[in-house]
Amino acid sequence: MFKNTLDNKRYTTLNYFYKQKFGCKVFKVTLNAGFSCPNKQRGLGGCIYCSKLGSGDFAGKVEDDLVTQFNKIRTQIHQKWPDGKYIGYFQANTNTYAPLPILKEKFESILALPNVVGINIATRSDAISKETYDYLSVLNKRTFLTVEIGLQSMHQSTLDYINRGHTLKNFEACIKELKRRNIRVVVHIINGLPYETKEMMVETVKYLNDLDIDGIKIHMLHIIKDTELENRYKKEKFHVLTKEEYIDIVITQLEFLNQEIIIERITGDPVKEDLVSPTWLIKKFCVLNDIDKEMVKRNTYQGKKLEH
Repeated sequence: MFKNTLDNKRYTTLNYFYKQKFGCKVFKVTLNAGFSCPNKQRGLGGCIYCSKLGSGDFAGKVEDDLVTQFNKIRTQIHQKWPDGKYIGYFQANTNTYAPLPILKEKFESILALPNVVGINIATRSDAISKETYDYLSVLNKRTFLTVEIGLQSMHQSTLDYINRGHTLKNFEACIKELKRRNIRVVVHIINGLPYETKEMMVETVKYLNDLDIDGIKIHMLHIIKDTELENRYKKEKFHVLTKEEYIDIVITQLEFLNQEIIIERITGDPVKEDLVSPTWLIKKFCVLNDIDKEMVKRNTYQGKKLEH
């Protein structure tokens, strides 16, 4: 039996991690602070898969101030989990891409709210200034801080194709700087990026396993309407992973991940109305359940292939 579980999962879940750390139910509240992205502002057009909401499709409405966004979600959660704690999740776009006084104003407004035990900051490896690193170090001593960094793939050919706008070397320098300051780091990757093989996707996870990261979010590439990715999909007809292929790849990736690395996400979460492909991704819980069933069938678990 896999030991790091509360619900018979065979990988270390975020729910398990939070329960061990805080001793209670902890909820992330997704927020849209109205930031932009340097990859768009530099005139590069941004990552080809990014939606108009900057990967913040389930964050709050930017028309509302952050406290209003937070309280709308907290009110719903509180009805079911009155003793729950909260983490403010700055999700949409690049949440360190602003002058430091603005960052402080945004982050501190959420940290001041009752029962907020920490914040998650989603950003890019090329969008954290020296002053911001220093501020993050201070925040890390005051609250439970997580910085989420998008990598997507370790392969430069893929990073170039998706117009990622940074190099692997840049990513490594960022991770090193964050960990030097003892800041918790979660890395995002995407499975099914055009022209990547299963072996390439597994290589990305093996690479991350050798870095000092704390968590990983595994996404399935989904093609959204009105993106450059949709344009290329129509022209190039590149292969989109089937559900069975995706499940096989994810399980193999899990087998190469240290059990101390928290699996914070294991599939994509598209908006149905905006989705072009793959349609099987809409049934998120079916995908999660099928991953669980297949891991039982294979008698495998996170980190199995690291054992000697």
